[in-house]
Amino acid sequence: MRRVLGCRAVRIAIVGAFPFPLPQGSQVYCAEQARALQAAGAEVELLVYGSGAGALPAAARGLAITRVPRALSPRRLGSGPHAAKPLADLVLAAILLRAHRRRRFDAVLAHNAEAALAALAVRPLLRRPVAYVAHTLWRHELASHAPGPLATRLAVPLAELGAGLDALVARRCDAVLALAPAAGRALAPHAHGPLAVIPPMLEPAPDPAPRAVAGACARHGLEPGRFALYAGNLDAYQALATLAAVARRMRAPIVVATHATGVAPAPLRTVHAADAAVTRLLTFGAGVAVLPRRAPGGFPVKLLNYLEARRAVVARRGIAAGLVHGESACLLPDDAGPAVWAEAIDALLDDPSRAARLGAGGRAALERGHDPDALARATLGLLARAGARP
Repeated sequence: MRRVLGCRAVRIAIVGAFPFPLPQGSQVYCAEQARALQAAGAEVELLVYGSGAGALPAAARGLAITRVPRALSPRRLGSGPHAAKPLADLVLAAILLRAHRRRRFDAVLAHNAEAALAALAVRPLLRRPVAYVAHTLWRHELASHAPGPLATRLAVPLAELGAGLDALVARRCDAVLALAPAAGRALAPHAHGPLAVIPPMLEPAPDPAPRAVAGACARHGLEPGRFALYAGNLDAYQALATLAAVARRMRAPIVVATHATGVAPAPLRTVHAADAAVTRLLTFGAGVAVLPRRAPGGFPVKLLNYLEARRAVVARRGIAAGLVHGESACLLPDDAGPAVWAEAIDALLDDPSRAARLGAGGRAALERGHDPDALARATLGLLARAGARP
C-alpha cells in the first residue's frame, strides 16, 4: 500500500473551473500540481470544463480526468467571468459529487473562486475539506475583465466587489493555498482554516537543441538574443498596453508569443503559437523575458518558464516573488514608467554577459524554490491540517 506522510494514499479531487487542456498558466499549473501530488503518492482526479485547445500537457498524461460535457462548457477560452460559466459550474459541482460517490475523496483542491464556490455548494454532501487555491486577488483583477471604458468607470465598485469575493471564499473554505505572499497577506485575515503560501512548481526539462531554437527564431524573422519576449495570454490584467508603450521607446523588438487568437497592441509583434513547444523555443531564443503585469496576488506561471530557460527577467518588484534584483532578475519599481522599462530591457540586450548572469541566478531560484516534490508535500501538509484523512 502506498504511503503519504505516514498514512495510506490520500484521494484528492482537483477542481478547475476553466477549459482544459489549454496552454495557459492556470491550466499548466493545475496539471503540474496534479502530477506532483501523484508522484508524492496521492491518488488524484482532475475535474474541469470540457472545452479546451491544444494537446494534453505531458504533466496530465496518465491522470484521471473528468470533464463537464462540451455542450455545457463555455466556448470562450479566456479567463474571467462570463455568462456561460454559472451553468458550467453547477454541472462541475454535480460531477464532483458523482465522482466522490465513486471514489470517496479525502479532500478537494479548488482552483480559483468559481471552482471553490462550486465545491462549497456540495460540501455538505461531500463532508470533506475544501481548500481554495487562490490564483489571483479579485480585488485587483476583476475590473480588468470589464469591457472597454467600463473598466475605468467601475474600477472602485468592482474592486470592492472583488475584495468581498476574496474574503467570502477564504472565509468559507477549510484552507487557503495562496500562490504568492501578497495573496497570503490579503487573505489571512479572512481565512477560516490554515493558510499556506505555496508557489507553483516546475520540473525543468532538458534544454532544446540550439539548432531548433535558431530555426524557430528564423521562421519568425527573429535574431536569437536580440529580442525581448512576453509569453502568455492577451487579457487586460497583463498590462500589454504598457508593454506597447515600452516597445515604442526601444531599439529591439518585443515579441508576444500567445495561444490566443487576438493581436497584441502595436508595435508589439504577435506570434501565434498554438503549440507550447514553439513558445518554449522562442523563450530560449529571447535575450530578455518581460513580465509587465502590475496586479499583485497571483504567481505568473510564465515566470517559471522564463527561469527554466535561463532568461534575464525584467518585472515589477511586487510581481516576481522569490527573485532578487541584480542576482536573479532585473526588478523595477511597481510604478516604473515605459521609459524605465525600455532602458532596462535595452541595457540587458546590449550586455549579454550580464543577462546570462541574471538568467543563471533565475534558474537557481527556480530549482531552489519550485521543486515539485517539496511543494507537493507542503500541499499535502496543508490538507492534513485542514482535516483531510485517508
